[in-house]
Amino acid sequence: MGGMSNQTIRPAYSKWPEYNRLFCDAVAALTDEQLAIKPSPDRWPLWATVGHTACQRVFWLCDFAGEPGAETTPFTNATYNCPGDDDLEHVLSAGQLVDALDSTFRIVEGCLDRWTLDMLHEEIRRPEWDGTWVHSRGAVIQRVFAHDISHTAEVNEALGIAGLLQINLWD
Repeated sequence: MGGMSNQTIRPAYSKWPEYNRLFCDAVAALTDEQLAIKPSPDRWPLWATVGHTACQRVFWLCDFAGEPGAETTPFTNATYNCPGDDDLEHVLSAGQLVDALDSTFRIVEGCLDRWTLDMLHEEIRRPEWDGTWVHSRGAVIQRVFAHDISHTAEVNEALGIAGLLQINLWD
């Protein structure tokens, strides 16, 4: 690999900041009533899906991978208290969700700027979590990216069912 080994991973995820901005813009435009929409009766309301998306960034990057920044987000206890997964009682507004997406994306940005290609093979272990929690750094960042896109699609599904404007990541 030669000289590329110290290159950051940002070029591999060059569109992610734009995807996050488009996600934030779409969420900011939603009313409380729209944020309460569920894609189906057995699924979370949109506010919980968006909150969960932001919170899982903190879980994987801070709680699991040890990155700094959790304290700068609403999710200082992401391992045990994320919207949707652990909390469907405390409804989040569009403003709170945008703040959550922005603050957690700053953690993502830090990883994109600090993590290098050489680091992606490093194994991260959390034996205190039952011994099975071993992932490469590359798998962690891929998981967070895929998780963001998956939940963007889920939000789009609900928006489409409701006849609302969807998030267009491809323009």
